Amino acid sequence: MKAVVITSHGGPEVLDVREVETPRSPTADRVRVRVRAAALNRADVWQRLGHYPAPAGYPQNIPGLEFAGEVDEVGPEAGLWKRGQRVFGIIGGGAQAEYVVVPGNHLAEFPVNLNWAEAAAVPEVFITAHDALFTRAKLQTGETMLVHAAGSGVGTAAIQLTRAAGAQAYGTSRTGEKLDRARGYGLRNSVVVNDGQQDFAAAVQEWTSGHGVNVVIDLVGAAYLEANLRALAQKGRLVLVGTTAGSKATLDFATVMGKRLTIIGTMLRARSNEEKATATRLFAEHVVPLLADGIVQPVVDRVYKLEEVREAHLRMESNESFGKIVLLTD
Repeated sequence: MKAVVITSHGGPEVLDVREVETPRSPTADRVRVRVRAAALNRADVWQRLGHYPAPAGYPQNIPGLEFAGEVDEVGPEAGLWKRGQRVFGIIGGGAQAEYVVVPGNHLAEFPVNLNWAEAAAVPEVFITAHDALFTRAKLQTGETMLVHAAGSGVGTAAIQLTRAAGAQAYGTSRTGEKLDRARGYGLRNSVVVNDGQQDFAAAVQEWTSGHGVNVVIDLVGAAYLEANLRALAQKGRLVLVGTTAGSKATLDFATVMGKRLTIIGTMLRARSNEEKATATRLFAEHVVPLLADGIVQPVVDRVYKLEEVREAHLRMESNESFGKIVLLTD
């Protein structure tokens, strides 16, 4: 089969598309999927650079965390699935290839109103956003949510899911253009943050009449910690999802204690198969019907052929993308 291969650590030039061994027939509860499209994530860039190795048991030289395709072959204990079903799902690595083998409970059938590229743009970001908002932060109808990197895949998913839940979505980004586009998906108020030192907390206090937001979904990292704490309301919840702006910061215990805040860390890729199965099941129950009804939708920035993977990485590293970058394997 064809696959994207990281030939060494470095820039996009180390990426190549090569023939590699096709995964063997699935056993037990595993399912082999003929991948038609796979989305690009920031984790793929970090893996290419040598900063984020794949978990044990997944290929270290084939990136890719999410995919859409057709069920090709089913293990004897994966009776839920049948050959030819159109599915999307998550995997710890190796999705940017023509075939993957995954546990059957890491898959969901995707709605007929989505094409391959749209379906591939869904799993990682919508599962991450749904898990962060509702399983971790317990976002409720009528509450407020602030997401950083509002124009990213997880950002646009979080905005849409917040609106669908009857809550209000606020956001930050480094460019006003992305915030303008995000308003079409349910973003209510927003502010441009040019660097980690800019004080978005003051804007949040203005939007919320001094109350602060109930939930912050932080896809950026350490540079935003102090302002995040000031932006949160009493009993607010901060969910740490990304570290693009660093992973170490000084924590003001007095603010956390005085506001009775909750700080939650989350990472989807490193979770156990059982935890991923639970997150996928909740996604299938609560998000897939919203996709089918058009209440939420995938946000696709650009679609590339598998052989154009270097160009796809350059697009992601430019920070100009809005939503997801997708690779087609056909």
